[in-house]
Amino acid sequence: MLKRFKVDSFVIAIVISIVLAYFFPQLGASNSPVPLELISSFGISLIFFFYGLSLNSEVIKNGLKNWKLHLTVQSSTFILFPLLILPFFPLFKDTSYELLWLAFLFMAALPSTVSSSVVMVSMAKGNLPAAIFNASISGIIGIILTPLWMMPFITQTDVAFDFSSIYFQLISEIVIPLILGLFLRKFLGSWAQRHKRQLSLFDKFVILLIIYKSFVHSFEDEIFSSVSLLEMGAMVALVLLLFFIVYSLTGWFGKLLNFNHADRITNRFCGTKKSLVHGTVFSEALFGQTSIIGIILLPLMFYHAIQILIISVIAAKKGKEQQKELN
Repeated sequence: MLKRFKVDSFVIAIVISIVLAYFFPQLGASNSPVPLELISSFGISLIFFFYGLSLNSEVIKNGLKNWKLHLTVQSSTFILFPLLILPFFPLFKDTSYELLWLAFLFMAALPSTVSSSVVMVSMAKGNLPAAIFNASISGIIGIILTPLWMMPFITQTDVAFDFSSIYFQLISEIVIPLILGLFLRKFLGSWAQRHKRQLSLFDKFVILLIIYKSFVHSFEDEIFSSVSLLEMGAMVALVLLLFFIVYSLTGWFGKLLNFNHADRITNRFCGTKKSLVHGTVFSEALFGQTSIIGIILLPLMFYHAIQILIISVIAAKKGKEQQKELN
């Protein structure tokens, strides 16, 4: 039972990064001799370059056949999630909670995860090729849709944003490296597959570096002084509520569209996930010039921990049920 509820090591690493940012901010401070901004920017470019190298064109070609499932998953990721957050905007507009609402919208507009979605679907005996396709294509769609969801509301905040620099950063750090990776996949794709584990560790290292740097700046500007422990507890409760609403709705859509058992698992597991990797990277592009990035990432980090914990338990249970039926 304890093994089933084992805390994800990456979640622990995130907590450690935030603690280090609070007690040892020297490396990420504004006057630090270490160019963390440049290092994290270069790291982001490499993440998407390796992502392009790792994309399997055959899986994507074959995956297009199951269009009804893919359309449902991507609609859940990029339409259902934001639409559950949008109606509450009038309640929080021009209040002290508007920034927290924006953080929830940012989380809701993000792509699905890649590795954890595939692993969980595999564990639960779902449609694995469809999971790989949706996880892969979600990151590409997110490059376009996530900023589109955010831009109208970013302009209404009191924070000054330079949109030319935002678009330049999105193109230079994400789009160009991704395209370059896709072009070089023929030559370096096999190398990327062989070193998949090391590249995954590199991704996580860059994300932890960005989280550390972002929280250092937030602590420097005392941005968290406006968020109480009670509000953080409410944030966790809202994240939980959002997860179970989407999990229930994706299950209902699966039944409505007569998906088979394997497709229902993939629809639910991929359609309820949000990517911390993409979230951290996009937050750098959209909010990187401000100190609010720490608060912007809070709901996402809570959601990341919750989705891994809950889906891993459900996946293990469904995998055992399927195994019993086969036996």
